[in-house]
Amino acid sequence: MKIKNLSVLAMLVLGVGQAFGQAKMTHEMTEWYTPEPPVVTPGTDIKGGGFTAPSDAEVLFDGKDLSKWENMKGGAAEWKVAKGVVTVDKSKGDIRTKNSYDSFQLHLEWCVPTDIQGSDQARGNSGVFLQGKYEVQVLDNYNNKTYVNGQAGSIYKQTAPLVNAMRKPGEWNVYDIIYTAPTFKEDGTYRTRPQVTVIHNGVVVQNNTTILGTTEFIGLPRTQKHGAGPIILQSHGDPSKPISFRNIWIRPL
Repeated sequence: MKIKNLSVLAMLVLGVGQAFGQAKMTHEMTEWYTPEPPVVTPGTDIKGGGFTAPSDAEVLFDGKDLSKWENMKGGAAEWKVAKGVVTVDKSKGDIRTKNSYDSFQLHLEWCVPTDIQGSDQARGNSGVFLQGKYEVQVLDNYNNKTYVNGQAGSIYKQTAPLVNAMRKPGEWNVYDIIYTAPTFKEDGTYRTRPQVTVIHNGVVVQNNTTILGTTEFIGLPRTQKHGAGPIILQSHGDPSKPISFRNIWIRPL
């Protein structure tokens, strides 16, 4: 049965998911594989990758240290910094910004190792969590199929990217994310849901997309009332070689 992905999730979140009955949910129930986003070849990489931060931005990572970051318990962020990049250390867990943000413009660049191995979700998996709640997926989807609402540029398990704009392993990918924070009613429900636009290597892959709630691996999006939150970079547990990040900056809006 082919139904647009956003419509499916919207119906389920609104309580029209009786088709699943009382069966216990599994992660497969919220994964779909068609239609696949068309492949778009991004523009030529700029020497040095992306562009430098504007004058009014807060630089979160300039290639020198992780002083703007911490681990998920509030201790030092211990990912590996060398030669201007930071590489995920899967033994140390996720890292998050020390500061919290509401609406913002976020720029970051990420690279999959040239000799990456694995397939599906076990290939260069990471993620960028907005306000610590809503994940923009990071994954190697250069000739690597997976469920489309879990590929690079997706709002994880919610909205597939409009196109696949991946560069091949060893080349730097660029994300520019424009995010509008949600507002809440007194009872904790959304007054306005979060909205996001994602530009991947100069190509729009999410166009003012409504985020339905938290991005869950198993189960449906949930509403959690919150205020300003951190940016989280994910240390995913897949067995492939870890990816690297560089040139991360943010502009509160």
